[in-house]
Amino acid sequence: MRKTYKLYIGGAFPRSESGRSYAVTDSRGRFLANAAQGSRKDARDAVVAARKAFGGWSGTTAYNRGQVLYRVAEVLEGRRDQFVAEVAAAEGLAPRAAGATVDAAIDRWVWYAGWTDKLTQVLGNANPVAGPYFNLSVPEPTGVVAVLAPQASSLLGLVSVVAPVLAGGSTCVVVASSARPLPAVTLGEVLATSDVPGGVINILTGAVAEIAPWLASHADVNGIDLCGTDLADAVDLERAAAGNVKRVLRPPASESDWSADPGLTRLTAWLETKTVWHPMGV
Repeated sequence: MRKTYKLYIGGAFPRSESGRSYAVTDSRGRFLANAAQGSRKDARDAVVAARKAFGGWSGTTAYNRGQVLYRVAEVLEGRRDQFVAEVAAAEGLAPRAAGATVDAAIDRWVWYAGWTDKLTQVLGNANPVAGPYFNLSVPEPTGVVAVLAPQASSLLGLVSVVAPVLAGGSTCVVVASSARPLPAVTLGEVLATSDVPGGVINILTGAVAEIAPWLASHADVNGIDLCGTDLADAVDLERAAAGNVKRVLRPPASESDWSADPGLTRLTAWLETKTVWHPMGV
């Protein structure tokens, strides 16, 4: 059967309110499917869904959040063959190389799932102060984060920028690779059949140039990852993001090696530090 590719917003699969779609081709230019072309209205709906889900997701215990994310990796692995076929077509990889990419994406998701209940120990601190007080610093999630996914890496890059947002307790609106959106849509199907609450991650397909400015200027978006745009466009988006003092993660100067050790950069990018004073003996 011919598959209909839709957006993923609030745990559901709506068509774009614009009614538009665009042709997706493989690495050789051959037609694969028609994907929904998201609009600014779709972006606003996705932000509303992410904000609604933030309280429940950020309030989940770190251990349970890790278990939910680990379940995503299990479901993703269960659909490995489908992802291998889609990544191979999108990126022009041989089946073995595509399989290695999918396996790396699964491992990357598990890696971030394992960090959920370790962030406080590594990034938090009991601070020495002059006085009879406890002074504690603890990391807290930023809020709603917009992510412009990498354009070249359809799955591994996508997982590498989305998983750290969720691991820290924030919710996410992600704009998938314009030319290679199909693995992102399939990831939405994985999320819908896992334990991730609706609205925690919302996936839009379409033109980054059309959707990104609205996410950058949206007053209810607390952070934006500009990974999927070039440095020239990033300047304008960063200016738009300054309207409500968003956290901004700038795009890399050169194409990222998504197979490399990710470190903690993307985890810490979407965490705030809260410091609490409490008198001793009370």
